[in-house]
Amino acid sequence: MAAAAVGDEESERDSVQTGESREEALQDLAQLSLPQLRSLVEDISHEYFMLSLETTMFEKFFNRMEPRDVTSEKRGSSLDLGQAQYPRGRRKSKSRMTADRLVCLTVEQKCDIAQRELEETKEDIQRLKQSSDRILQNYLAVMEEADIRMADIKKAVAEFDKEIVKTITKKKGSVIASDKVLRYMEDKIRARDVLKEKIRLKNDSLKVQKKKMQLQLKQKEELGEALHEVDFQQLKIENAQFLEKIDERNQELLQLKVTVGSALQVLNFYRKKLQNAMSVATHLVKDIAQRKDSLDKIARETMLVEEERQKAEVLNKKLRRQLSIYKVPPVLSYVHEKMAVHELENVVKIWERKVEIAEMALQSYRSIWHKANVASRQLQALIPEPGSR
Repeated sequence: MAAAAVGDEESERDSVQTGESREEALQDLAQLSLPQLRSLVEDISHEYFMLSLETTMFEKFFNRMEPRDVTSEKRGSSLDLGQAQYPRGRRKSKSRMTADRLVCLTVEQKCDIAQRELEETKEDIQRLKQSSDRILQNYLAVMEEADIRMADIKKAVAEFDKEIVKTITKKKGSVIASDKVLRYMEDKIRARDVLKEKIRLKNDSLKVQKKKMQLQLKQKEELGEALHEVDFQQLKIENAQFLEKIDERNQELLQLKVTVGSALQVLNFYRKKLQNAMSVATHLVKDIAQRKDSLDKIARETMLVEEERQKAEVLNKKLRRQLSIYKVPPVLSYVHEKMAVHELENVVKIWERKVEIAEMALQSYRSIWHKANVASRQLQALIPEPGSR
């Protein structure tokens, strides 16, 4: 009775504390502003969404667990609950019962469950992919077989039309046409039988090859097991030796890579140097070509100048010869010639003056003549003709 009374007091105390905590929470919420309440609601909704995801994942994991895992989990949970039970005769309060019921998973357990769920999902996807690939291959094979069958049917129809139908349309009701049809069908049946026999023989040979390959594979497996059992230590030693050789080869490969890198650097340096030299060489080639052109031009000009020099030299010699032959006339003859020239110039001036006077007279005569013509025309216009009266 005393224990029951103590339990009732504790439950009443817990209920009072929960009521006080609720009132404090309501007061805190009342003090918050509207944006703060919205952010709080968003945070709570996000936490709820994450908890729902974790719950669904845990349910999937629990449903996929094997029976032994389920039994072990049940045993573990019962043990935990047994360890967490209170002593007999003591009554639990409501708050403690709710706290005991809320059993949360640790982060490691959540990660383990998520990893297992991810692996299961990957395996499901792989199985689905394999099954879909298998179905796709089957459908492709069926389509290929249908295409081959369709091609064979079209070929057979074309041959039948070419060999039988045309002859039947030409010769209707003849015995030869029916015999030809029967012969055609018999040939096709024989060809089908021959093809069937070939396929059967090929199938038998493939079966024999399959058996041989299976026997060889079995012998290889047995031989490999025997060798594995007998020479395991030797294989270990050889493996270690090969690993050492691989390490040595890797070191050599690294050294070769280093040397190749340095060689590439040197090669790039000399390549740049070669490019510069090539650019200089092209520039020099262009300069040489320009200089050759200028030299050719100078040579042509030199030839022209040489020809002109020769001509000038010939002319100079001629003038020198004339100068050596030339004799100065006497002074009196020069004076007489000069006087004659002066007299001739005077005569020319006189005649020029006379010509000017004659031209002036001619102009006056022309004006008088023009006036006379005008007067005669006017008189003719005034005097009437004799036949006009």
